[in-house]
Amino acid sequence: MTVTLNQATGPAHTRIYSYGAARGENAVPNDDLIGPIDSSDEWIRQRTGIITRTRAVAGTTAIDLAADAAAEAVTRSGVPADQIDAVIVATVSNPKQTPSVSAIVADRIGANPAAAYDVNAACAGFAYAVAQADALIRAGAAHYAVVVGAEKLSDIVDPTDRSISFLLGDGAGAVVIGPSDFPGIGPTVWGSDGSKADAVGMNHTLVEFRDGQAPWPTLRQEGPTVFRWAVWEMVKVARKALEEAGVEPGDLAAFVPHQANMRIIDEFAKQLKLPESVVIGRDIETTGNTSAASIPLATHRLLEEHPELSGGLALQIGFGAGLVFGAQVVVLP
Repeated sequence: MTVTLNQATGPAHTRIYSYGAARGENAVPNDDLIGPIDSSDEWIRQRTGIITRTRAVAGTTAIDLAADAAAEAVTRSGVPADQIDAVIVATVSNPKQTPSVSAIVADRIGANPAAAYDVNAACAGFAYAVAQADALIRAGAAHYAVVVGAEKLSDIVDPTDRSISFLLGDGAGAVVIGPSDFPGIGPTVWGSDGSKADAVGMNHTLVEFRDGQAPWPTLRQEGPTVFRWAVWEMVKVARKALEEAGVEPGDLAAFVPHQANMRIIDEFAKQLKLPESVVIGRDIETTGNTSAASIPLATHRLLEEHPELSGGLALQIGFGAGLVFGAQVVVLP
């Protein structure tokens, strides 16, 4: 006798229902950081576009930020928390290597016993997690998912490191994703180039620190290498995401790239030939670079400042450590 297994299937389409956000409690101006890196407010503004960045107090963790952002997203979505059956958190700053941030967040927002796991894809993490939530729901493995990008990068930065310390902020952004009557999340274009993994990442391992072979690991980067890669290679990825979604730059209501550097954002817009009607996320100016949190934080702010964007198309693209990247076009809630 042959037994045929049942296989789950889900809805044809998904969409983002809502956004939530949480930022570090303190706004840290450039002048507070220039001493250890022998720099100036003018130098930081010209090179990055950052005026201030948000940083969390010592008692606030990436888990706290993630839970706050997720709670807002769930409240705004109208989906009861007990119907959330998947929670995915993109982060590189879990204060512990285990348990996962996502499992704790699921409990805090009332989504137990949701499936929960973390994604470590650095600044591309949110785009990766959205792709996975979309696929899980359409495959019937989940009904509603919470996706969070959350970072407390101030815990893993050396304040004397001129390559990256002044860039980084703390925060979390979240979305609720669920079934849709129309396509709300376009195909994801993603990948990596591990051959250049040393361009941005941690400078030591915890094992080296434990054994007294190295100081506490901190995040660092080869700025020129990352800048060139982002400007020239990621524009190709953005164009492919538009092509895969079947839209033109002029169809977009918003463009939300990873908030790495204002010069990169400006160059993206120029190379993509975005019309003036496209609103561009520039949250980096006052929030800083928050890695996996930057896209949902920037989108949350855009929707707060421009409610007319609701229902429009947004191109989002993340890229970062390990030279990992991901991009997709989404319909804004």
